[in-house]
Amino acid sequence: VTCEPLSLAPPVTHIIQLYLCVSMSSQEDGADEPGPNTEGSSTSSSIENDATTGDIITVTIGATVPTGFEHTAAEEVKEKIGADARISKDRGRIYFPITTDKLFQVHLLKSVDNLFVVVEEYDHYQFKESKEETLMELQQLASKLPWTNALEVWKLNGTIKKKKGYRKGGNGTKVKPNSEATDATVADTEQQELPKAASAAESQTKTESTPDLESSMQDSEEAAPEAKLVKFRVTCNRAGDKHSFSSNEAARDFGGAVQEFFQWKADMTKFDIEVLLNIHKEEVVIGIALTEESLHRRNISHFGPTTLRSTLCYGMLRLCKPQASDIILDPMCGTGAIPLEGAIEFNSSFYIAGDNYDMAVNRTVNNICHIQKRRAIKGSASGLPIDTVRWDLCNLPIRASSVDIIITDMPFGKRMGSKKKNWDLYPSCLREMARVCRPGSGKAVLLTQDKKCFSKV
Repeated sequence: VTCEPLSLAPPVTHIIQLYLCVSMSSQEDGADEPGPNTEGSSTSSSIENDATTGDIITVTIGATVPTGFEHTAAEEVKEKIGADARISKDRGRIYFPITTDKLFQVHLLKSVDNLFVVVEEYDHYQFKESKEETLMELQQLASKLPWTNALEVWKLNGTIKKKKGYRKGGNGTKVKPNSEATDATVADTEQQELPKAASAAESQTKTESTPDLESSMQDSEEAAPEAKLVKFRVTCNRAGDKHSFSSNEAARDFGGAVQEFFQWKADMTKFDIEVLLNIHKEEVVIGIALTEESLHRRNISHFGPTTLRSTLCYGMLRLCKPQASDIILDPMCGTGAIPLEGAIEFNSSFYIAGDNYDMAVNRTVNNICHIQKRRAIKGSASGLPIDTVRWDLCNLPIRASSVDIIITDMPFGKRMGSKKKNWDLYPSCLREMARVCRPGSGKAVLLTQDKKCFSKV
């Protein structure tokens, strides 16, 4: 997604601040399947107390964000955590430092999809020319990495957030079309079977590299031989066309070395630890996942064909900077993802959600009721500053110059409608948006992939 300010050509005569968010993906950025809802906030003092136990260390946290909203996510990190985020060369990722006593705060961020703690990163990793040499180097790298702090953060993270259980299937993280993403563990049966004992030389080497972790694991194995083994998998996300290896090969060889080093058991689905190997051209980042599923899975219980991710909705809302008492309109609300995110996170404004499809309006109402019931169960105020209407997009029943902000996901012409119909729809709906938007101070944030049609109307 790229966001850029645009000026509207006549016949739109109102002066409004307009942001066009152009989706660069091949499909609309939707949530394809429902997932368990995560609560929007968690300020329990017990969670904070758990986070402050033990020695405080500083680590680097990596976060995946909707592409094009890296700066918006960095602003949220600065605002809520007070850390300066660095935007990765690989679009859709940011990195920021944090101390373990503030670790619980990263799960309260609304603009990030997935979180991981960085083990090590290389800005200009020199890959060997041959595939065999490169894969051998990756195997050797596993035993040289500083795993201790990252594993401590992973263990602390497990005490902070409620465990939701194992994710179903393989990798649930979507990546860009020009990158390869493969969840791989060791392919051979021999590599998956754990040896019952390691040689003295191997044990000594591993103890010197990670003394705290390895000694504790060895003690627990001696005390309880039948204790549950740690299960893991390696996920490789690779982008770039100058690599001599594939994502699957990198994950397989690196995962085999990790297994040999820690004596963990490989498991692609019911894993305890997910090791991330992110390769973008010459940039290599090794990390450990802190989220079991994407944080965008919140608020929505009734999904439609083009439901937006909540993280993307939050990014669009931050672009327009809602103020107290603002009237915010979503004339093509679909399942209500945008106004729902706004009503929860920016609740000093009032939101009007509308659509011309009965089914879309019903989904929005059901999603609102779901949030209200969830809030009532928790004992908080169940009311939301939002209303839902069925209307004709090109003839809105709204007074002229009465709306402060318009924010909506316009039809791309793929899953809904067609690009041919957009040439008639876009001019009509833009004129109607300009009519109801407040002159001078009005703003609009519109998401579309049909940039050609939009720019010529």
